[in-house]
Amino acid sequence: MIIVPALAGPYACLGEANVSFSAPAPMFYLGAHQPHWLWHASLPLFVSHRQLARKVRLRPALARWALDSGGFTELSLLGRWDTTPEQYADAVARYAEHIGNLDFAAPQDWMCEPFMVERTGLSVPEHQERTVANFLHLRHIAPDLPFIPVVQGWTIDDYLHCVDLYRSAGIDLAAHDRVGLGSVCRRQSSNEITTLVTTLQSAGLRLHGFGVKTGGMHRYGHRLASADSMAWSYAARRQQPLASCSGHKNCANCLTYAITWRSRLLTDLERRGQQTDLLITHSAHAAA
Repeated sequence: MIIVPALAGPYACLGEANVSFSAPAPMFYLGAHQPHWLWHASLPLFVSHRQLARKVRLRPALARWALDSGGFTELSLLGRWDTTPEQYADAVARYAEHIGNLDFAAPQDWMCEPFMVERTGLSVPEHQERTVANFLHLRHIAPDLPFIPVVQGWTIDDYLHCVDLYRSAGIDLAAHDRVGLGSVCRRQSSNEITTLVTTLQSAGLRLHGFGVKTGGMHRYGHRLASADSMAWSYAARRQQPLASCSGHKNCANCLTYAITWRSRLLTDLERRGQQTDLLITHSAHAAA
């Protein structure tokens, strides 16, 4: 049984989350568009650079966390990266020094969804080459910072080509503690993405799933080394606020709701894992 202290400070009344797994479970980072949660929530968070960069005063985080580069927003708005690798690396160095507990930082990758490729006016291969080049550049100028490689593409063959690009650049992705899986969040419940995750995981890649929703966690979460999700905020927008909450129209920005959603998800994943164990055991006995 793993006991995770959920909150600290003014939110401590929410207590602890009890999570147990009969098999290794992915590290789950709760997506947070409120950077100050780093100083109030004692659980793994996934925070965007675009939000965190606005903070003048930084404090040590209460728990481990990971950094999103904000690439989806920047490319959607501008069709290019306006933030230079040097500017981004300087910001990550600042976060690592003053906040601490940083597990990894996403690079300035280039997503490959059709609408994003249309927005930039480039091609999927060009996006892939720029993604690999950025990781190499960040690693060169800031070798002590925890940047992770990200594989990008649209089809399974695209992703395998991206793996080959890293290999040609001398990067063995299987040797990395974490490899980001990009451009899947809007189609993660499809059979194609399940096959993709299975293929890459079987090749030895310890994958981080960006923006994995509940359906994706159920389908292939057990094959991920880690994942993050903001799905709680989308769900909260479509519901009435919690009975314990007052003063807001919904709980889309509510830490209390986010913690409750996370607890439900982890409990459901635990239950599904136990059911899978039972099915495997039953099949083994039947085969014997």
